[in-house]
Amino acid sequence: MSTADRFSVAGKRALVTGASSGLGLHFAKVLAEAGAHVTLAARRVEKLAEAASEIGGACDTLALDVTSPASIAAAASVFAETDILVNNAGVVADGPAIDMTEADWDQVVDTNLKGVFLVAQAAARGMKAHGRGGSIVNVASILGLRQAGAVASYAASKAGVIQLTKVLALEFARFKIRVNALAPGYFETDLNDAFLSGDLGQAMMKRVPQRRFGSLPDLDGPLLLLASDAGAYMTGSTIVVDGGHLTSTL
Repeated sequence: MSTADRFSVAGKRALVTGASSGLGLHFAKVLAEAGAHVTLAARRVEKLAEAASEIGGACDTLALDVTSPASIAAAASVFAETDILVNNAGVVADGPAIDMTEADWDQVVDTNLKGVFLVAQAAARGMKAHGRGGSIVNVASILGLRQAGAVASYAASKAGVIQLTKVLALEFARFKIRVNALAPGYFETDLNDAFLSGDLGQAMMKRVPQRRFGSLPDLDGPLLLLASDAGAYMTGSTIVVDGGHLTSTL
């Protein structure tokens, strides 16, 4: 098998959560371009239709609330055919920990950690049943490895995702299922453009050794490595993609 063939996902069925915009939509485009049939999943159905139109024919959409066992159960037929899961759905609540409400905490942890578990569990059951195994890619963050102020629930949830990835990798290996994580640093998207281009964002960029924020194509190689046969002997790993941010000096 050639190197190009090993990075191909042609003929695979991929499911991407949180795929209506941002990182999720980009991940879906990359997998579709690499040959996969992609299901774009999110709560915002109207946004999903727009996202699907950007990708074209090799995709379909799924209304999915990752915090709802009933919503996940209703998508059983999709999970039954899934070969690749990109567990991307996530939210953040900013603000000092001392002022955080229980509702804010629950919203973030329920989506970012419980939701990742519930969807990974459903995908693994499908992969075990169809017998082909598969690849689960959980989207974590450098904030799961290092701390920052005003994002306590987000950081805790992403740290949980990294440890959950290791435990699921251990348990699912017997079913030919690999479980790995991506831990992006700060990436430029429509949602954070105003912050990253402002004074605080520019000050933060000075702490990134490469002196720039990530652009979405910087994630393409790591994603395809974990999703394809190129990463066949990788499970339980977390790949950090942050321009060296975690290596910056104190």
